[in-house]
Amino acid sequence: MNDSLSIRVGDRRVGDEEPIYIIAEIGINHNGSLDLAEKMIAGAARAGCDAVKLQKRTPELCVPRDQWDRVRETPWGAMPYIDYRRRIELGEEEYEAIDRLCRSLGIAWFASCWDEPSIEFIERFDPPLFKAASASLTDLSLLSVMRRTGRPLMISTGMSTLTEMDAAVETLGESDLLIAHSTSAYPCPLDNLNLRVIPSLRRRYPGAVIGYSGHEPGLAPTGAAAALGARFIERHVTLDRTMWGSDQAASVEMHGLEILVRNIRDIETSLGDGIKRVYDSEAASRARLRRVVAATPLPFALDENRLRFPGTDEGPRAA
Repeated sequence: MNDSLSIRVGDRRVGDEEPIYIIAEIGINHNGSLDLAEKMIAGAARAGCDAVKLQKRTPELCVPRDQWDRVRETPWGAMPYIDYRRRIELGEEEYEAIDRLCRSLGIAWFASCWDEPSIEFIERFDPPLFKAASASLTDLSLLSVMRRTGRPLMISTGMSTLTEMDAAVETLGESDLLIAHSTSAYPCPLDNLNLRVIPSLRRRYPGAVIGYSGHEPGLAPTGAAAALGARFIERHVTLDRTMWGSDQAASVEMHGLEILVRNIRDIETSLGDGIKRVYDSEAASRARLRRVVAATPLPFALDENRLRFPGTDEGPRAA
C-alpha cells in the first residue's frame, strides 16, 4: 500500500496524510425545496464540512415504466409516482442558486448522477468530482461516462459483492478513484455496518482512496470509521429527522453534524503517527513520579507501532 496516496479533488487533496474530507449528503432530503437545500448547505458550511452532495435524476429514465402510474401519498397529496419524482427534482435555476451559495460560503458541491443526461447537466457546473450511488455500481456504462469527464469519481459499495466491486474497479482503474464502504439500509442496523471492511478495502484496492458513507443512527460508528482509516466520510444530513422522506430518519441533524465534524477532527489529531515517544507534557510527571531511572538501554526495542523484545514477537508485559 502506498501510505502517501492522495488525489486532487477541486482545490483539496484527499487521501493519506491529508485531513479527512467530510461530505454532508443532502441527497433528496430537500424534498424539492430550494429553501430547505440552502439551509442545509449553510448548516454544513457552519459545521466545517468540506463539501455537500446532492442527487440528480431524470425521472423518465430512472423510474421503471410500470411504476409511473402507481399512486403514492406525498406531502402534496396523492399523486402518480412519476409526478412525485418530478416534484422533488431541482432544476437549472435551483442549481444555479446552489452553485452561487456554495461559492459564497467556500464549500464544494457535487452530485451523484443516476443517468447520462444528469451527468451532462451537473458537468456544466464544473464539479470537483462525480459520484455513482451504490445502486449504480453495476451500471458499467454509466460509470464509464462519468469517468470520461476526466474528473475524480467516487463509487459507493452498498448492496454489492466483491465480484461486482472488482468488475467496477477493473473497468474504471484505481487512479483518481474514491471507494466508499457502505451498507444500503436506511437507517442501517449497527451490526450490519461491518466497519472492518474499510482496512480490507485499503489492502484490496491500494491505488484508490477508501472512505465511508454511513446511514446509521448515532455518531459513534462514523468516528470509528475515521479511526479505521477512512480518508473521506459522507453522512446524510437533514434539518429534522421527522420530516417526510425516505432518508430523513437515517440522517444527522445540523447540531449533530457540528458534533460529528468536531469528533472526526479530534480523532484524526489524537491518532498521531504511531511512533512511541516521551512528550514534553509528560516531563513534569516523569520527574515527579519516576522512582527508578534506567541506567542502561531499555530491554526492548521500539519498532514503529509495537514494542518488541529483541529476538521475540512478544511485547513487554504490563506492570
